[in-house]
Amino acid sequence: MGTHMKPLNKAIETAPSRYVSRLLEAVDAGLIAVTHSGEILYANQHALKCLQRSTEHPLQVAFPELWNILAEFNPASRQPLTCSAPAEGQSYSVNINTVSEDSGRTVYICSLYAHTQIENLARQTKAFQDLSREESAIIDFSSDGLWICDANARVVRINPASERLNNVKAEEVLGKHMEEMIVEGIFDKSVTLEVIKHKKVTSLLQKRGDRALLLTGAPVFDQDGVLIRVVVSERDVTEIETLQRALEDQEALKNKYMEQALSLQKTRSGERQIIARSPEFIKVIAQSMKLSSVDSTVLILGESGVGKGLIADLIHENSKRSAKPIIRINCGAVPESLIESELFGYDKGAFTGAQTSKAGQFELADDGILFLDEVAELPLSAQVKLLRFLEDGCIYRLGSTHKRKLDVRVLAATHRDLDKMVEEGSFRLDLYYRLKVIPLQVPSLRERRDCIIPLIRHHLDYFGEKVGTQKRLSAEASDILCRYEYPGNVRELINLCERLVVMTDTSVIKTHDLPQDVINSAGGKGWTISGWSKERRLDEILSEVEERIYREAFGKYRNQYKVASVLGVSQATVARRLQKYRITGNLADTAE
Repeated sequence: MGTHMKPLNKAIETAPSRYVSRLLEAVDAGLIAVTHSGEILYANQHALKCLQRSTEHPLQVAFPELWNILAEFNPASRQPLTCSAPAEGQSYSVNINTVSEDSGRTVYICSLYAHTQIENLARQTKAFQDLSREESAIIDFSSDGLWICDANARVVRINPASERLNNVKAEEVLGKHMEEMIVEGIFDKSVTLEVIKHKKVTSLLQKRGDRALLLTGAPVFDQDGVLIRVVVSERDVTEIETLQRALEDQEALKNKYMEQALSLQKTRSGERQIIARSPEFIKVIAQSMKLSSVDSTVLILGESGVGKGLIADLIHENSKRSAKPIIRINCGAVPESLIESELFGYDKGAFTGAQTSKAGQFELADDGILFLDEVAELPLSAQVKLLRFLEDGCIYRLGSTHKRKLDVRVLAATHRDLDKMVEEGSFRLDLYYRLKVIPLQVPSLRERRDCIIPLIRHHLDYFGEKVGTQKRLSAEASDILCRYEYPGNVRELINLCERLVVMTDTSVIKTHDLPQDVINSAGGKGWTISGWSKERRLDEILSEVEERIYREAFGKYRNQYKVASVLGVSQATVARRLQKYRITGNLADTAE
């Protein structure tokens, strides 16, 4: 074949022009010669079918798809390019070569090869048609948007989901370059361009109006590793993003509450630490912190010893009045005859013995807070004057006609049932409602049992540090202290902790170290144990029971012989056990 090539070429070169024309028309390909400016120099019959206008028009008008390819063609490249011609929907493969004329003008020779007949027949087979329909169904009915672009970032296909998500029509964007659509404002950025640039899967988030779209682009390579397509999927993540923000807000709120709870557990009022573990008490502390930012009158209710004064201090220390004093007065501790002069003060000569004038507690609390503890104990005469102050903010000293305007916030507290006192006539109804602007109920210790053990541990450490020792509770003692009702509330618990630290001989506080009334009230007995646990050996349990028996027996009889007689053992055994368990007393006791 090679031996005939040269003569054939020579024959073509020497053939008349009509033969060359016939040869060019006989080629089963479209041939177009075009200048750099787009002037069509030649087009055979196959090429004319592809042209939308006559050859008198430039290629930009006659065949814009081919012109777009030429505009990006690199003369140094010999790679075949592919475009979709509009003629009868036919697709062509395009090869481009350049020829330089003697004048220096560059001419592009474009060869357009139609898909082979075998390929067209294959497309018509049932299997291929089914596969094509399945592919189209998957693309068109996908809930995710799909964009398919060629290697030059021109749109080849989009599905209906993409039309809906981007508010565009397929015919408006097919054949367009991605950069062109960015300029037109259809997109703000293109994942397709990123895929072409980096040749790898790329994702980014785009905004389409009020919608958020997650775009993922994937490159498609041919068998030679050349990029031929970019497939981009679009997913509407607006709802997911909204839910995510809601979850983040909820998580942030949860973290805020957790931080508040932790901070509340570590809150200090003066030198005292507030232990808040139960939800009921955490709520009270949170309400107290909120009330710190206002000047409303607060009525703190609760049993004796629950910490009403502590709540008042907490409100004061976190308020804008913290720089001024909180004046505390126990209304039940002041004699009835002196309560008015104590609260409102008096002028010289107001009564016998009033040699000078004296400011009352209200004046001392000016710009600060007056805490009226046990306010239910106020006599009716003082209640009237307190009501007057709450109404107009003014007081009169005893023996004075001069009105004094004061800026005092009033906090009041009581353990009494004010509703019942109002019914009985011992407390004024109008004052009750004036005080009860914001009631704050402090729960009793038995209503917040989650706080009991943390409170005990804190105060054991506190008193232990003061006396230079460390104490801890046994499991049985902890169980009894958790079941105890604490009628004196936190005040009783604090006193109990101090007693246990001072009076317990060993570092571990056991059941027998607890007061008998606490044991009995909690449902325990002096000579019983709370139960066996796998962490304890039998000899430890028996030793503990024996120690309790000897302590109680010796505490009752104070004589070794009587203890021996009651327990049915020898006096020597009693002496050894008293020494073993370090039970204090006269070990040399004899019979009376």
